[in-house]
Amino acid sequence: MALGTMSWGTLTDSEEAANQLVAFVDAGGTLVDSADIYAEGEGERILGSLLADLVPREDIVLATKAVARRTEGPFGGGASRGALLSALEGSLRRLGVDHLDLWQLHAWDHTVPIEETLSALDFAVTTGKVRYAGVANYCGWQLATAAALRPHRIVSTQVEYSLLERGVEREVVPAASHHGIGLLPWAPLGRGVLTGKYRTGTPADSRGASATYAGYVEHHRTERASRIVEAVATAADGLGTSPLAVALAWIRDRPGVVAPVVGARDTGQLSGSLAAEELTLPIAIRAALDDVSSIELGYPERWPR
Repeated sequence: MALGTMSWGTLTDSEEAANQLVAFVDAGGTLVDSADIYAEGEGERILGSLLADLVPREDIVLATKAVARRTEGPFGGGASRGALLSALEGSLRRLGVDHLDLWQLHAWDHTVPIEETLSALDFAVTTGKVRYAGVANYCGWQLATAAALRPHRIVSTQVEYSLLERGVEREVVPAASHHGIGLLPWAPLGRGVLTGKYRTGTPADSRGASATYAGYVEHHRTERASRIVEAVATAADGLGTSPLAVALAWIRDRPGVVAPVVGARDTGQLSGSLAAEELTLPIAIRAALDDVSSIELGYPERWPR
């Protein structure tokens, strides 16, 4: 598992973030993922303070992202070379480090030639400020284009992927496999819906009840999602475990997946996610979940027949 920090600085304060990071590292976790846009940079600042005072920097595979953050000035955002290198310096400053282990392009920018965007990654890596580069939320042709232009430079792609969101299996997953790129699924619990907490309503203390994340959660509260959640709950009952563990075990073992990025409001939630590492789904249950959550693949994904 990887530790996601999207809620740090909003739903999760610095004290609870510290508890999460310690629990994660104590459980053997290493990859911690942030972004310059999380809480307008506060997420990176919190993480940086914890690396300075609580957890040794060398114990962490430190990842963050750029492109989505927008600020005033000529280099205020997007994927131009100037904007990216300015964003990199900002992330390094907020995190209080001299290099990142993984720097990711948060989104494709249609207004900037991809060669210019990738030149910023080249500079970041060759100067030692970034060890490895990745992308996030790229569709199949975008990922393949970036990988073809920079063989061995793009090592990962972070995409929404779960039992409720399998669209990446059409073209992103095959492209990643072809180019040897690892998958980092975000929202592996279907934005929290796969935990089963929304089966009968919206808990007052949930993300779905917050003004910040209500729309984010609502995206997966559909009739199709309800059928999948019930199947996950049935599997969990049969295995004597939680729906959360079943959903995470399923995505963890999908082809090409390196580490699901799990986010939690508090340490209790995180502990539940980390415990899922102990679960291996029986073949019959995995097949049943594959079936109930399947998406339609046709032309051109399956061609020739």
